[in-house]
Amino acid sequence: MGKRDRISPAPARQGRLLLFLVITVLGSLFLPVKGSAESGSGDYNIRRGERFFKGLLPFDRKHAACASCHNLTPTDTLNWNPSAWEISVKYAGQDFESFRNAVMEPMGGKMAEVHQQFNIEDEDLRHVKAYLDSMATKGPASARPTFFNLMLFLFLGIVLTWALIELIFIRRIRYRFVPVILFLGAFGWQAKMVVEEAIRLGRQQHYAPDQPVKFSHAVHVGEQGIDCMYCHTTADHSKSAGIPPTNLCLNCHVLIREGTHSGRFEIAKIIEAAEKGENLEWIRIHNLPEHVFFSHAVHVGAARLDCNQCHGPVEEMHIMRQHADLSMGWCVNCHRDTRVDFVDNGYYDTYIKLHEQLRAGKIDTIRADHIGANDCMSCHY
Repeated sequence: MGKRDRISPAPARQGRLLLFLVITVLGSLFLPVKGSAESGSGDYNIRRGERFFKGLLPFDRKHAACASCHNLTPTDTLNWNPSAWEISVKYAGQDFESFRNAVMEPMGGKMAEVHQQFNIEDEDLRHVKAYLDSMATKGPASARPTFFNLMLFLFLGIVLTWALIELIFIRRIRYRFVPVILFLGAFGWQAKMVVEEAIRLGRQQHYAPDQPVKFSHAVHVGEQGIDCMYCHTTADHSKSAGIPPTNLCLNCHVLIREGTHSGRFEIAKIIEAAEKGENLEWIRIHNLPEHVFFSHAVHVGAARLDCNQCHGPVEEMHIMRQHADLSMGWCVNCHRDTRVDFVDNGYYDTYIKLHEQLRAGKIDTIRADHIGANDCMSCHY
């Protein structure tokens, strides 16, 4: 037998060893970890509780899965039900009986209606509690980011590079206009993406962050007819419109303890914060760069602008979002187009010459840019 015909046993042993390692790793990943089913804190209980929460167990389930109402990851639409993370934090320090009573014997009408067909054994509910306790410790699951724009940008870069190499070095394509068109198209689209992202830098149009309480302007302003100034009390005389303190919410919610959409869970946050003497930490939505001056007192108090002109149809928003892009061009155009309530407004009495021109009929309209609104130093001090 020649040298080439000999078979070394080493590759066979390496292959068997590799197969053994693969089976061992897969087994550790997919086989359930043994744990005490009675302790309520083992990995077995947590995994089983996760399956119950997501509706994978029991197989003969006749009620809705917990995850169908209580989302596990952040969503871009308003879910009136508390998220799994909020529930886990609320009941992390409470005993099982408190959790069981909240699920199986809820006090609120909204929750009682949804949970009326629930039939969960205590042992299974303990597993769910173990899963939520684990979530409260580890933190909520994060939503997977989308990389479409990044991948598109990289793909266009590859196309652009190939077209450039083809034009300069390879030169195999007979019709030279093909790589030229691909180069110009990829370069133009990349330039468009860069310009758009650069313009968006520092702007937050459509920004709608999750707030500590699911507060709906559509309910409070649209349905209940509450005036903006009732909550934003400083809008007509201060630079900022102001964020309403928790005590202001209690003017209504000292009596109203259950929401039409959200039940008791969201309003309970307000009551709990008030009892602890804490203010809810609302997230600011409309932000301007530090080098820009803007005053609500000038626009709301003096100019008597309606809130919707800047903030959009607030009375239709369940989730408050930034309506306009708040760019410099948007402000400048508004100053050019907006007629000023000039005659019956004491704020503008000092503009004597303009009043004389109005009375003489030389002009019939005063716009914001006529009184210095578009002067650089009016906003950039």
